[in-house]
Amino acid sequence: MAWSWLLPWLLASAVIAAAGARVARWHAVRHRLLDQPGARRSHKVPTPRGGGIGIAIAWGLAWLVAPWLLPVPGTLAAAVLAGLLLVAGVGFVDDHRALSAWWRLAAHVAAGGLVALALAANGAAPWQVVFVLAAVPVLVNVWNFMDGIDGLAASQAALVALTFALLSGAPSAWAVLALALAASCAGFLPMNFPRARIFLGDVGSGTLGYAIAVQASLLLWSDAGGQGLVPVLLLPLSAFLVDATLTLGWRIVRGEAWWMPHVQHSYQQLAFSLADHRPVTLLYGAWTAAALMLALVSATRVTSFRFAAAAMCLLLAAVAWRAARGGVGHPDEQDRH
Repeated sequence: MAWSWLLPWLLASAVIAAAGARVARWHAVRHRLLDQPGARRSHKVPTPRGGGIGIAIAWGLAWLVAPWLLPVPGTLAAAVLAGLLLVAGVGFVDDHRALSAWWRLAAHVAAGGLVALALAANGAAPWQVVFVLAAVPVLVNVWNFMDGIDGLAASQAALVALTFALLSGAPSAWAVLALALAASCAGFLPMNFPRARIFLGDVGSGTLGYAIAVQASLLLWSDAGGQGLVPVLLLPLSAFLVDATLTLGWRIVRGEAWWMPHVQHSYQQLAFSLADHRPVTLLYGAWTAAALMLALVSATRVTSFRFAAAAMCLLLAAVAWRAARGGVGHPDEQDRH
């Protein structure tokens, strides 16, 4: 693919995502698909949901045309698209009517299985197959957990996708598809930040987690260094992984209904403390931008440096998670689920 084609492709991804968000907002308002404020929510006014369907369509179209424009195996593209239909599909249904968490998880696992089978058929190593099997359901749910304040989930996905594109090297197919994801997020963000006129919804957060998992798996598949790239990929994901994992673990230890909505993540506690979503989203963005630069540096160093950098970043994120929660007393802390 010539670079002269890249800008129109990225512009098209952004425009499709933006148009999809606008149409989704009209549909949500018309059908009263609104997220209502409450003790277990971080927003204060009823807000339409489901705007992430534009991102799903834009990134899906990029994969649809990829085998004709890029060196992408057709079987892999078909598997990625089928997985996207599963993840985005159950998210779309859940945005319209409550769907069992187990049905959603089954769809996430099946989507990971489809991509894993396609990678195995195209010569992926066993550990790479296992990686994508785990990464898809984990990151889909991480993005769902972390999609709770204006602009956070989409901006983090854009930064992570940009990191993966830069690590993939220009002008590789995986870099182009990662940039298409980043452009789709950029197209959606004006509808979600600095003031949310529509939320991603499960269709959007699920799509972002799935897309990030797929792009990470493809980057590992194409890397000659093998497992040595894994700690590098953890760096831009550190903010979300640490906040989601430690909060989930804390709720489980305390015997809470961890699968229920809540406002105990660090980003939610900070937003409550500051009475504003914007500085929290920007703070998380600054962290991930710094992690992006560290990832680029680490990718050029020996494996021991990579693991040390990842360990340091995750440790600092854990310290920040604890600090963000200390001294914040949101009512949800006294309202056990």
